[in-house]
Amino acid sequence: MGLGDKVALLTDRRFSGGTRGNCIGHIAPEAYTGRNISLAQDGDIIEYDTHKGSINLIVDENEMKTRKQMWKQPEPKIKKGYLSKYIKLVESCDKGAVCR
Repeated sequence: MGLGDKVALLTDRRFSGGTRGNCIGHIAPEAYTGRNISLAQDGDIIEYDTHKGSINLIVDENEMKTRKQMWKQPEPKIKKGYLSKYIKLVESCDKGAVCR
């Protein structure tokens, strides 16, 4: 879309050719477990520092409290078999993406 050098890409999925510009991948399972990135909405500011390895959602504290109260964990799409066990047991990528 011509925005590769103007917009950062944050994803918990495959990049599928979206690796131009500044990209942050594999932020899962934070969104699934209700951490701050799961509370992001269109128009929010997300601040990240690749040198520090930090990512922050810049939203008013009261608004964040409201969003946290309203948040519900999504149903897993896969409910049986090996992948369902993996979904329940896997750690975040920053911890090695291993099963606990």
